[in-house]
Amino acid sequence: RRQIFLLLGLLLVAWETTRGQLRYSVPEEMPKGSFVGDVAKDLGFQILELSDRGMRILNKGRTQYFALHGKTGHLVTAERIDREQLCRMVEKCVLRCELIVEGQMQVYGIEVEITDINDNAPSFRETQKDLRLSETTAPGSRFPLAEAHDPDSGRNSLQRYELSGDEHFSLAVQAGPGGDQRPELVLAKALDREEAAFHELLLRAMDGGDPARTGTARIRVTVLDANDNAPVFSQAEYTVRVPEDVPVGSTLVTVMAKDTDEGLNGQVKYSIHKTSDRASELFYLDSETGEITVKEDLDFEEISSHELEVQAHDGGELSDIAKVVITVTDVNDNVPKISVRSALNEISEDVPPETVVALLHVQDRDSGANGDVHCSLGGDVPFRLEKSFDDYY
Repeated sequence: RRQIFLLLGLLLVAWETTRGQLRYSVPEEMPKGSFVGDVAKDLGFQILELSDRGMRILNKGRTQYFALHGKTGHLVTAERIDREQLCRMVEKCVLRCELIVEGQMQVYGIEVEITDINDNAPSFRETQKDLRLSETTAPGSRFPLAEAHDPDSGRNSLQRYELSGDEHFSLAVQAGPGGDQRPELVLAKALDREEAAFHELLLRAMDGGDPARTGTARIRVTVLDANDNAPVFSQAEYTVRVPEDVPVGSTLVTVMAKDTDEGLNGQVKYSIHKTSDRASELFYLDSETGEITVKEDLDFEEISSHELEVQAHDGGELSDIAKVVITVTDVNDNVPKISVRSALNEISEDVPPETVVALLHVQDRDSGANGDVHCSLGGDVPFRLEKSFDDYY
């Protein structure tokens, strides 16, 4: 009888990982402790079973975004979640975690979609733009304006622009290659410096929320005398590939534009017309030479591609825009990490074969061949290693 009880006890601790996937969604910015999903109910567990099963949540990444309420089996938020901070430039924001059921030694994957709320208003990087235009500028001429940025998604993101001012100017909005809206100031009526030396305009950017949020930028137009040639870049798009371990201070690419005018009207200077906040921290553009250099260490695992729009402008404020694409390539700079998610402290010498004794997790943050991990057991031991769920063995 004692041997029978011992065998039954061993069978209870013998465990296997099973494939499973739970999916939930929750709005961003919910307070800590907000309900996400009833994990126990969805897995068919009774409330009285929860303490015996020993369930716990493992969040992928450094931050603990979700926790399991031990008494109810509810998945709740462990932190206030900012969708725009977590999923910049990603349409669908999904966080993943894992549920470990120690009593049965099972693991379940959990996906939580973070849905957007209209918590950001469109904003301009520069709220004041000064334009200097010749009074001989032909009606119909167009001048690119700074685009507004709204980190929200869908209808809550930037939807339209409006311009108010006077009859000399109107607004046109062009569609960029990625579907973004690019506002342009259009000269609708010939300028006359003797009639008006300055024009004050207001550009509004609005999102589609209810109620809508609005950002504004003021445009001051100074009327001058003539500059009839704009700078022209040597190419419309510059592309460069660079390893993530490139030294800080390295020159990645040099953009170049020429202006056939003479004097001040032919002197070209460069500036960043559009970029992400992170790219502005990583790269430096020399306004005189057009050299783009590295300001901070690059990290392929953080961001693998950067896009910048560089503007070349002369002394008369005529300009051209070129796109710069910087692709960061992976370097094998991360070592594989092995962690024990769960393990038996001891087993009997007559434990049946196929009994699982430990649940291991391996991860390498590199990509491609640099991130492929091969696991094996060393030495002559009476165990074998078997892959179970994703990166679990």
